[in-house]
Amino acid sequence: MAEKFKIVYEDEWLIVLDKQAGIVVTDEGRSEKESIEKILADKIKIKRSGIVHRLDKGTSGLLLVAKTAEVLADLKKQFKERKVTKRYLALVCGEASQEGREEVPIGRSRHVFGKFGASFEGKKAITEFKVLKRFESERGKMSLISINLLTGRTHQIRVHMSYLKWPLLGDKQYGGWKGKVINRPFLQAAYISFWHPGKKKQVEFESDLADDLKEELKNYE
Repeated sequence: MAEKFKIVYEDEWLIVLDKQAGIVVTDEGRSEKESIEKILADKIKIKRSGIVHRLDKGTSGLLLVAKTAEVLADLKKQFKERKVTKRYLALVCGEASQEGREEVPIGRSRHVFGKFGASFEGKKAITEFKVLKRFESERGKMSLISINLLTGRTHQIRVHMSYLKWPLLGDKQYGGWKGKVINRPFLQAAYISFWHPGKKKQVEFESDLADDLKEELKNYE
């Protein structure tokens, strides 16, 4: 368990995990040998092992897990009503605008299985971003950005950043440059804040940047 994720916080109602890249969150009918859902199955005996939301296989960072059906329903409702704040860190290729908001809808690609793209026939998607730091590299300008995700579409950040011509470093599927250290998109679920259904108060959690992302970033600082 320790090599796939670490427990940041746990009580009788919920768990906050810090997930490593390289493991899927839910099975979704795939033949994955390992998933967060499978690892938690013996510990949590409710639907999908209590997983409230998902992260891509190649994304590291914070994941929220409920221990009871009541808490799961409450947290899912908070997500649906956009009462949960989720922030990500991403290193993108190009000189991103200092801050902005993208709302182009997202839908499945008609040409490539497993890929998504900007589509006015797709689902509503809202991504806010702000540049934290800029870098120069031999391949061109790069930007470290903080992202506030207001909806949770599959590949949303990757699609929106690619649509804006600033694909994530390491994200070959959506046009990003190859990383020097990483072999995955430079993306970390770095912060989450929500109303704790058991303790009846607002709580927040942060995660440190994953080790491989730290090593990648050293090449540009």
